[in-house]
Amino acid sequence: MNKVIKLEEKFSLFNDLWTPKIIDEFNGQQLKLAKVKGEFVWHDHANEDELFLVIKGKLSIEFRDKTIHLNEGELFVVPKGIEHRPFAEDECHVLLLEPSTTKHTGSVKHQLTVNDQDRI
Repeated sequence: MNKVIKLEEKFSLFNDLWTPKIIDEFNGQQLKLAKVKGEFVWHDHANEDELFLVIKGKLSIEFRDKTIHLNEGELFVVPKGIEHRPFAEDECHVLLLEPSTTKHTGSVKHQLTVNDQDRI
């Protein structure tokens, strides 16, 4: 049986930005935590939806035709194949839920791309 995961404790284990950390898995999905600040890279995930749940702070997700804004306790699912760019003016803590096959920046290669995500 899995143990209880304390999100605040997990967030205290790292400081790097835009580098998701895997905290658990179920049914082919991964739960990841990320600290974000500033702008990420424009990208999409051709075959996977991506869920963003804001734990602390405020997150915006820019699309080519609109921008959505998320506050603490709010979530949004980016549908597969939709190009998007997350950004946060101040540090924001996010829980991501996505299939284990999801590549960090989709097919885009960028200095922020992380190929091997750590488990914490």
